[in-house]
Amino acid sequence: MKATDHFKETIQTYLEQRAEYDDLFAHAYRNPLKNLDDCVTYILNYVKNSGCAGFSDEEIFGQAVHYFDEPDIEIGKPIDCKVVVNRTIELTEQEKAEAREKAIKRAQDEAYAKLTQRTKPTKTTPQQPQASLFDF
Repeated sequence: MKATDHFKETIQTYLEQRAEYDDLFAHAYRNPLKNLDDCVTYILNYVKNSGCAGFSDEEIFGQAVHYFDEPDIEIGKPIDCKVVVNRTIELTEQEKAEAREKAIKRAQDEAYAKLTQRTKPTKTTPQQPQASLFDF
C-alpha cells in the first residue's frame, strides 16, 4: 500500500466514525459534491502552505472535517507527494506467534552458523627466547 493510500484510509476511517456519532457532520459528509480525493488535496495544500513539516492528528482530522463542512472551499492543485502516517499496527495472536517462531528460527540459524564457522588459523611467528641476565 502506498503511503498516500494509507493516509486516505486513515482520514476516511476517522470521517466515517465521526459521521456515526455527529448527525450534523454526517449530513455534510454525504454531500455528493465532496469526495475523499479532493479532501486529501485540500489537506496537502494546507500543509504545504503552512510551511510546517509535522502535524498532530487532531489538526489534520480538523482540516478534513473543515473541508466537508464548508460548502464552497478552494482545494488547490493536486500535489504529487508521499504522506507518512504514524499509526500503530496491532498484530493478532497468530501473527505474534508466527513472528516469534521466525525470530527463534533465525536466532538458532545464526547461532549454528557461528558454531560451525571455521576459523582461519592465525599465523604465528616463532618467538625468540628472551635473553636472560644469567646467560652472559
